[in-house]
Amino acid sequence: MPHLFRPRADTVARSVLISIVVLPFLAIGLAYWVSASEHVTGEEMTLDQPVPFSHAHHVGGLGLDCRYCHTGVETSPVAGIPPTHTCMTCHSQLYTQAAMLAPIRQSLAENRPIYWNKVNRLPAYVYFDHSIHIAKGIGCTTCHGDVASMPLLRQAAPLTMGWCLDCHRNPAPNLRPAAAVFDPHWKFPDDQAERGVILAHQYLDNQHLTDCSICHR
Repeated sequence: MPHLFRPRADTVARSVLISIVVLPFLAIGLAYWVSASEHVTGEEMTLDQPVPFSHAHHVGGLGLDCRYCHTGVETSPVAGIPPTHTCMTCHSQLYTQAAMLAPIRQSLAENRPIYWNKVNRLPAYVYFDHSIHIAKGIGCTTCHGDVASMPLLRQAAPLTMGWCLDCHRNPAPNLRPAAAVFDPHWKFPDDQAERGVILAHQYLDNQHLTDCSICHR
């Protein structure tokens, strides 16, 4: 009596059944990996800018305070980008004919702002307030990385929902004294676990940091 199926039919059938079960999990895993990759989050990527502004030179070398350029960081949700006349405070006297600063001079002459490419970009449905993070002891470098060593600014953190929630669920490891918030060279002490808990009691009176409305308004 002839066989209805070839000898390999059983192997093929088993492989198909296993694939039906396994492939959806592989697809989910692949999708998660892609969503967390640097190509999607933008982490560690630099963008072309109209002027190659170096934080390493201005912050790390000259010691400029973050607030000199980002004037709104303590009082506004938006840190702010400095207007051209802030740049020209120094560059009307220094490197006045430098080729790389031509867009700055042109901006001033034409009374037209420079359009920088935003490095740390959040989705439009995410509400982020710089001022409250500063007021609660989150230092600039916690989110922006070691800017004092960056010749060209890059996104230093993934800025994903999970990354933000990790801090909102347990902010103590990231808290620092108010005097150290703008210090680009400040390092967490060895006893940060204990100090962070103390600072959390001082800074935080809101027990709803993971409520949806905190970031989605």
